[in-house]
Parts: sequence; structure tokens; C-alpha cells
Amino acid sequence: MGKTIKTFLLIILILSLSACGGNVKNVNIVDVDSDIYSETEINDAIDMVLKFFKENFGGCSLKEIQYVGDDYHEEFEEWADQYKAEQAIVLVSLFDVDSSGGDGSLNPNSTYDNWKWILTRDDNKEWILQTWGY
Repeated sequence: MGKTIKTFLLIILILSLSACGGNVKNVNIVDVDSDIYSETEINDAIDMVLKFFKENFGGCSLKEIQYVGDDYHEEFEEWADQYKAEQAIVLVSLFDVDSSGGDGSLNPNSTYDNWKWILTRDDNKEWILQTWGY
């Protein structure tokens, strides 16, 4: 191939890769105190969601995410039981969707608030993102 064609294809590839994925650059991570989870444990769960959002929520911008708080401990137990795990944690987020509607399953030009992220783990291992939405 000619140098011009190779350069053109490289530019197209770079543009297509930069356009995919969700935006997590300006997310506000709200600190919520917990007697159940350490700050590190909560941040590890948030990091899992940020990575997933960036990889799978193209056309969306994550604005805010936080741990729901210890008052929801009974819900944690229900989620842990459902996924046969020792622990579960619930995070909630706020994100905007652009005109593309994300992957087509979200409403274009809209905001989703109180979007839940359910993660589980065993033996204090790495969090596993199980489900989201609601």
C-alpha cells in the first residue's frame, strides 16, 4: 500500500478507537463513610465500575458514583445470596447519554440517575461486577 493510504487508515483507526467507550474523565466520586467496607474496598469496587463503564458505555458520560451506604446492608446480603457470594456491595451513579443512545438500549439525550451497580466477592478477593441498571 502507498504511504498515503497507510496514513489514512491509521488515522481512521485512531479516530474510531477514541470514539468508543464511555467517558469517565470528569466523574465525581462521592465519599460515603462505612463501618462495613474500608475506603480501599469501596474504591476497588468503584474502579471496577469505572473500567466497565469506559469499555461498554460508549456515548455516555459518567458524572457521579458512590457507595449507597451501610443502611442497605440487608440488600447486600440478598445480592450475595443470589450470586452465591460471601459479600456484595451496591454503588449508584449518575450519567448522561448522548444523541446516539449509547449502545441503542438507552434513551438518547437523557440522564440516568440512581443507576445501580451490583458487585460481589468471596474471601476478600477482587470484586466481580454482576449486574447493573434498575
